Amino acid sequence: MLASRIFSRGFASSSFQRGAKVAVLGAAGGIGQPLSLLLKLNPHIDRLSLYDIVNTPGVAADLSHINTNSTVTGHKGPEQLGAALKDAQVIVIPAGVPRKPGMTRDDLFNTNAGIVKTLAEAAAKHAPKAHILVIANPVNSTVPIVAEVFKKHNVFDAKRLFGVTTLDVVRASTFVGQTKKTNPENINVHVIGGHSGVTIMPLLSQTGTKFSKEEIEALTNRIQFGGDEVVKAKDGTGSATLSMAQAGARFTDSLLRALGGEKGIVEPTYVKSHVAAKDGVEYFSTNVELGPEGVSKIHDIGPMSDYEKKLYEAAIPELKNNIKKGVDFVNKA
Repeated sequence: MLASRIFSRGFASSSFQRGAKVAVLGAAGGIGQPLSLLLKLNPHIDRLSLYDIVNTPGVAADLSHINTNSTVTGHKGPEQLGAALKDAQVIVIPAGVPRKPGMTRDDLFNTNAGIVKTLAEAAAKHAPKAHILVIANPVNSTVPIVAEVFKKHNVFDAKRLFGVTTLDVVRASTFVGQTKKTNPENINVHVIGGHSGVTIMPLLSQTGTKFSKEEIEALTNRIQFGGDEVVKAKDGTGSATLSMAQAGARFTDSLLRALGGEKGIVEPTYVKSHVAAKDGVEYFSTNVELGPEGVSKIHDIGPMSDYEKKLYEAAIPELKNNIKKGVDFVNKA
């Protein structure tokens, strides 16, 4: 009953057959543990494989006592990474160090880039056809890192690589709901671009809701920098973990249902895209229709207000730099 209540969107009509193996890399961390809990409750998953450099067997043992029909295994250390990845249909990567007060996502780059590169190399070797969901920040750069690693192994498939930007949409719905005093579950905000600062562009003009100029400016800033609220509130102990876990579980659920043949599933995600290619941006987040192969259709941006066009102009150079940074990290001599 608990699983059906939490994952209620479309499960009854889904044609998905049991048997999915999902691997969580970084499963013992602040995002990884609640994410793994939510995935243990997902009836689409038969095998949940948890990997981290410490504590994973304990997390796995704890979760394995939950009475849902999936098997949980814990894998610890580099020597067990291959077993964690073998036969996985979906790999979720929340691994990495969290932000602290005063840090930007870009400040995390050197540490997290190395972690993601190592995990991507293992995935390319042990599960080259898996769908990769990147949560590790900075997503604008870590997604290109995974792509470049997979290219080097000749196994890159753009339809199977996703940057999880769902939290930006979740936050946008929440903040608009608070502003307009309405249920945020009934609000859908199209958020485009990337997953940090000015690259996060909420298209409030497309919601059908009227906002004042002051509301637009305040909401846009809060959506772009909402993560800073959590970092500051946690006072040096971490960044957004619980909300990110929920967003990651939502995207994983949507992808699993789409892989099983359910149609009409659209989620925002940062993928290799044509949308901003004319401006020299190879990866971009818009609404994406998911299908049996992963990415089925990348939706265009749609109409933007003059204010949103300025957001776009400000985001493009930042996205270019972020993407280049990730590509260069893998291809440097």
